[in-house]
Amino acid sequence: MLVPLIFEPYARDLAKRVAETKPQDVLETAAGTGVVTRALAALLEETRIVATDLNQPMLDHAKARHSDSKRIVWKQADALALPFNDQTFDAVVCQFGLMFFPDKVRGYSEAWRTLKPGGRFFFSVWDRISENEFADVVTQAVASLFSQDPPRFLARTPHGYCDTDRIREELNAAGFSGVSIDGVDARSKAPSPRDVAVAFCQGTPLRNEIESRGAAALEDATKQATRALAERFGSAAIDGHMRAIVVTAIR
Repeated sequence: MLVPLIFEPYARDLAKRVAETKPQDVLETAAGTGVVTRALAALLEETRIVATDLNQPMLDHAKARHSDSKRIVWKQADALALPFNDQTFDAVVCQFGLMFFPDKVRGYSEAWRTLKPGGRFFFSVWDRISENEFADVVTQAVASLFSQDPPRFLARTPHGYCDTDRIREELNAAGFSGVSIDGVDARSKAPSPRDVAVAFCQGTPLRNEIESRGAAALEDATKQATRALAERFGSAAIDGHMRAIVVTAIR
């Protein structure tokens, strides 16, 4: 549910930015189930792509959708300790992964190390949660059920790394220059409010925070989020604004 809901528009945008630089060797970190990998492969027919993720089952799922591609190498790897030689890649790409890195500068430094001189690091993070309507409504709806201890995963982590001054400073600390930062708006569309509620409440780590609050909490939270989304956007197919921050930095 989450890929078409929030990830696909930004995957196409990021892949287009990478393709415009005509790289020969691309490294993707935090590749997940491969939405960016697929977009890159469609645009870069002669490029070698190395797709990595910390989670092997994610890579297995992604690889299953690219079983006929000889240009893509799938490898389990930690983005904070990449198993690649210095100056190997023309581009390093990461969509919506940096927010989860426990040490952002170290992650940037590893990208810098593995890039060739003049290579580019492309990545995206979510803007503040108030700029992402579905996530904001879900967070507020779930919080209303647990007023003493509201689950705040979405605001704290996916939408918690959006200070562009901090991003620029940490990239500079890792050695990058020529940092370009763009705000990119898009629309998030779903067949129903229930689909959005299930995606966020049951398909993200928000689920862990909800379930820790009781056996019935997950379904109660999903229903509450569904009601709040229907009140805001309607009970049929719904459409909400979302905004990401897309960064390009030069080694």
